[in-house]
Amino acid sequence: MIQVRRPPDARSFLAGAGPFLTKREAEHNLLLGISSSLLRDPSPFGEGPAYFAIVEDDDRVIGAALRTPPHNVVLSETEDPGAIGPLVLDAHEAMGSLPGMLGPSLAAAAFARGWCELAGGAATRRMANRIYRASSATPPRGVLGAMRAYREDDRDLTIRWLDAFVREALPDEAMDDPSADMLRRRLADPDGDVRFWDVDGTPVSLASFGQRTPNGIRVGPVYTPPGLRGNGYASGLVGQMTAELLALHRFCFLFTDLANPTANTIYRRIGYEAVSDVEHYAFV
Repeated sequence: MIQVRRPPDARSFLAGAGPFLTKREAEHNLLLGISSSLLRDPSPFGEGPAYFAIVEDDDRVIGAALRTPPHNVVLSETEDPGAIGPLVLDAHEAMGSLPGMLGPSLAAAAFARGWCELAGGAATRRMANRIYRASSATPPRGVLGAMRAYREDDRDLTIRWLDAFVREALPDEAMDDPSADMLRRRLADPDGDVRFWDVDGTPVSLASFGQRTPNGIRVGPVYTPPGLRGNGYASGLVGQMTAELLALHRFCFLFTDLANPTANTIYRRIGYEAVSDVEHYAFV
């Protein structure tokens, strides 16, 4: 019998769903990473308690989800299409309304259909992403400049660039997650940090990492101002940063926008391998 269980916190969620999620760690790096953040601080995202759900068929976990308000619900892979209907019902009972959701392509489409049938309104697919995993990295050669660590006097520039990243890549999130809060969380993460690529002492690209998973860590966001693109700065930065992270972790993970062929190409050249696709729906 399929049922949905709501753990009260991240520790209980990982105790119940952790083995299921870790079997496909790359696909679930966002769920695992957010959960690791919530273990350290139960309310780092600012608006109310998190929602956790584990879908079980008798004693077997077949799916999971979480939400940190005001953000979207994040779905896991599902081992049974029958998990989606009960999960939609439970999410509606627990939260009543949602701005949107992110999940594996088939599961996301099924959840979006079920949510609109239950809650009314319509779902719009806003973005298609691809999850990549690296277990080795080959930084490109010949890129002008060098990587350096974040400094406190980088704060204003970092916030401006994160604002620009959100406006360009995640417009629906712009009002929900101020860049100052994004930066604060990244710097507060003992496994996270920010890096710059400098040319002659001038920052030209930014990348960050954080939210550890059992065997890896997630890279992103990555941003180069439009006027500085095409010079390999982001490739050099992500390549070198990934190589350093892989000295500490078994894997690095990142998300790309499938509408951005340049990003998908440069990450593959560094050593990232495509794992799966996820889709972002907004509910209106």
